[in-house]
Amino acid sequence: MPNVFAFTFARGGSKGVPRKNVRLLGGKPLIGWAIDLSRELPFVAAHYVSTDDDEIAAVGKRFGANIIQRPNELASDTASEWLAWQHAVTHLIDRGLATKEDVFLSLPATAPLRTLADIQGAYQQYVDNGLDILVTATDAQRNPYFNMLKPSVHGGFELVCQGEAHRRQDAPECYDMTTVCYITTFGFIQSATGVLDGRVDMYRVSPRSAVDIDTEQDFRLAEFYLTEPL
Repeated sequence: MPNVFAFTFARGGSKGVPRKNVRLLGGKPLIGWAIDLSRELPFVAAHYVSTDDDEIAAVGKRFGANIIQRPNELASDTASEWLAWQHAVTHLIDRGLATKEDVFLSLPATAPLRTLADIQGAYQQYVDNGLDILVTATDAQRNPYFNMLKPSVHGGFELVCQGEAHRRQDAPECYDMTTVCYITTFGFIQSATGVLDGRVDMYRVSPRSAVDIDTEQDFRLAEFYLTEPL
């Protein structure tokens, strides 16, 4: 039976919220929320933190994670997250710690409000449906067929996606992909080029769980939610 390994990928050079991965939220470093949650999941064999940063590595170890040293070329603002995933899974496979059949569970530090039920539900959906990869999503607040604009080549602005939707209810359903979790196999990561390759499905999460910390405003929202009962 394949093992399940959890991963958190955390660069030291975050710009929107400086040092966000080790910043305290509710008295706990942001990265600690992801590691603590994975330790509550009985199907997770180990948690790995991929980072280029000594402080993040130290915090990760303190919370019980194993550390993968991320190369500098995979830690820049322009580096692909997918390439960091490939580096991490190859690191484990090359050392005989994992196989291509093992399951990769990404738990980004930026979604600290995810719940145990979110991850358990997503994992069960992944297992039950024979997927290549499962992503998480929440209902979008805007719709490109109805109220999202882009500059027009003719001047002015136009809908991002042209269509006949005169009411929001007439527009196709759209979702925001979240950073609550991603689930796939080591082998798929090695062979594919991105998260939307292959057989993809999504697991829906609440707007609260979906809060993705990329700005100070996001951080304040997460702090607010922590004071509110579920």
